[in-house]
Amino acid sequence: MLGFSMVQLTRKYSAKFDKGIRQSLLHLYKPMRRTPCFLHRPLEGILKKTKKFPVIIEFDQENTISQKSEIDKVHQLVKPQLRSKVKHQFPNVCSCSANLTASAIEKLMDSDCNIKKIYYDREVKALMDVASPSIHARELNEQGLTGKNVNIAVVDTGVQPHKDLTEPTNRIIAFKDFVKDKTEPYDDNGHGTHCAGDAAGNGFLSDGKYQGSAPEAGVIGVKVLNKMGSGSLSTIIAGIQWCIDHKDEYQIDIISLSLGAEADESDCNDPLVQIVNAAWENNIVVCVAAGNSGPDQRTIGTPAISSKVITVGAIGDQNTVERGDDEIASFSSRGPTCGETSKPDLLAPGVDIISLRASGSFLDKTNKTSRVENDYFSLSGTSMATPICAGVAALVLQAQPELSPDEMKQQLLQASVDIGLPEYAQGAGYLDASKAIITNPSGK
Repeated sequence: MLGFSMVQLTRKYSAKFDKGIRQSLLHLYKPMRRTPCFLHRPLEGILKKTKKFPVIIEFDQENTISQKSEIDKVHQLVKPQLRSKVKHQFPNVCSCSANLTASAIEKLMDSDCNIKKIYYDREVKALMDVASPSIHARELNEQGLTGKNVNIAVVDTGVQPHKDLTEPTNRIIAFKDFVKDKTEPYDDNGHGTHCAGDAAGNGFLSDGKYQGSAPEAGVIGVKVLNKMGSGSLSTIIAGIQWCIDHKDEYQIDIISLSLGAEADESDCNDPLVQIVNAAWENNIVVCVAAGNSGPDQRTIGTPAISSKVITVGAIGDQNTVERGDDEIASFSSRGPTCGETSKPDLLAPGVDIISLRASGSFLDKTNKTSRVENDYFSLSGTSMATPICAGVAALVLQAQPELSPDEMKQQLLQASVDIGLPEYAQGAGYLDASKAIITNPSGK
């Protein structure tokens, strides 16, 4: 076994392969357990040329003249290899995605390409009646802060045109589909529509009862997850890259990410972390779900492990507006994360949240008991807490449009109330929107 070329390759370039691609390359030899020894070599040759691996290739920026030149080198090396091709380029993180055979990976690693690391393009999954009042967003709504002229990109399973988003005026500003490349808004899963309502539903069909945090904010739907609520690292990166590229065209102020993958604490700067950090540095506030793997510690997923973004955990409001009986959701992921970074940053309502129903979607068909009245749906998760937080961020930006993402984060942390839990569970505490507006925060 030790003499097989993929074993030697993973040993030689261990620091340049993430855990996922190392394991996948070694799994190439599973069929040999029941294969006579004299057939091992010819079978290895066949498997190396036929088995494909979805990967993300990160280039060494310090030693790279230009990303285009490195991708051109990869193209030239990969082109003769059957079943291998480069798919997408990600300029903000100096990376590209590709489908490569083991032979192609071997050829790339032994070339002069300035490859920093190769990641397995693994799976990423999708992780309001009482919620808005309990977070005290209504107090700001009554003062005229409704998220008007602020736009939130919901990077998720899509957005179905629901009257709470389209009446009396259509607030679905734009839609981009990275799954089926459709041009008209849709959501075949239902998760993204619910999240859009958590942030920006106006309660049109419920006389304002089921209203999100920012009922006049614009919504940009970016579909990166399929009907089953799953996608890949590369598709998520492509969606966030699109938000960065179209920030000015659609005035994308905030990104809400209710999705994630298992984090590898040996690599705190994986491609998902890099792309959300790039969005942050491009002056986009990014809210990310902590994950639903609690109550154990060190269960926060990626990209929520990023030290820059606002990582949101979930609290249960016990179906009351009063806060005295509220408790952190048992499923809400806990920190700390890489380098003992304190995460989550704060908590928002995420249990039994009533928001928009995407009629005919996968969730709608398989969870009929979650339907509320005719047009709404109840879901729980840090997935719900995140867009609620994004909606509050929209209210703050409406009042203080000059705020940078760092200043926004600081104000939300200062507006969070300590509920007596360890920092690794609650971060700064339970978000209180009514305390989030600070006049002249910089003191200038």
